[in-house]
Amino acid sequence: MYGFIVNQASGNGRGNRVWKKVEKIVKEENKPFLVRFTKGPRHATKIAKELSAHSLQAVVVIGGDGTINEVATALAYTQIPLGVIPAGSGNDFARCLGIPLQYRKALLRVFSHDQKKVDLLHLGQRYCLTVTGVGFDGKVAQIANGAKYKNWLNHFGLGGLSYVVSMLEVLRTYQPTKISLTVNGEKFTLSDVWLVAVANAPNYAGGISICPQAVNNDGLLNICIVHGLTKWGLLRLFLRAYNGTHVLHRNVRILTGKEVYIQSDKPVLVQSDGEIISESPIRMEIKEGALNVV
Repeated sequence: MYGFIVNQASGNGRGNRVWKKVEKIVKEENKPFLVRFTKGPRHATKIAKELSAHSLQAVVVIGGDGTINEVATALAYTQIPLGVIPAGSGNDFARCLGIPLQYRKALLRVFSHDQKKVDLLHLGQRYCLTVTGVGFDGKVAQIANGAKYKNWLNHFGLGGLSYVVSMLEVLRTYQPTKISLTVNGEKFTLSDVWLVAVANAPNYAGGISICPQAVNNDGLLNICIVHGLTKWGLLRLFLRAYNGTHVLHRNVRILTGKEVYIQSDKPVLVQSDGEIISESPIRMEIKEGALNVV
């Protein structure tokens, strides 16, 4: 039996549209299933825990990275694998795993039941699948998630552009800050830091390759620090981030490790898998092979 968790509102209603098509295929294939629909933030975690009481081949999420994150939190360190049918704005977790963005192909991948273990970033009370961003990233995520144009762009299949529009809006007023990082016990302090991205996967925000060397099964977190740039310099660097060549810039520093503690001279926002979770300071560590995925 398969358990489906559907965020009908994800992708400006795409989640609901995808589920109707998926339901038809599941019934045609005579696959026994249960389905639950999310009703708000963190509801997916509660549903996943409830479904875990059943004998399931997989818990399958139809939604975006935020909903997938909530379900992964419930399934971490369990024997029940996570399946994904992308229906969000960015779908970065699906991209990094090579999960098809087309619903039928994604569903057939789930049915093939080819399992793999992936790492998770642990942030104290929750996990991260892809990237946790501190500073400028956090503010951009906050603006993007509350913007009306995000729904409009999702309607035309251009959800990834909401990050770009929000970034330009935030760039007008955001001020970089002094950041201290402790990575595997070694401390680094940098001034005029725009953002710190801690990655378990190479891309976020709909395909920005912020840490191109990051993989989610190597037991390491990758850290990208952008500092010492003017606003125009940051904008030019951003254009290079889509193909990952920004890492060659002298104002970008890349670190790796198993744990990191980030402090700032004033609290800045922290986003994880596209959702605002807290302000700095924050501690993160890698958890190897914590999640089974099909």
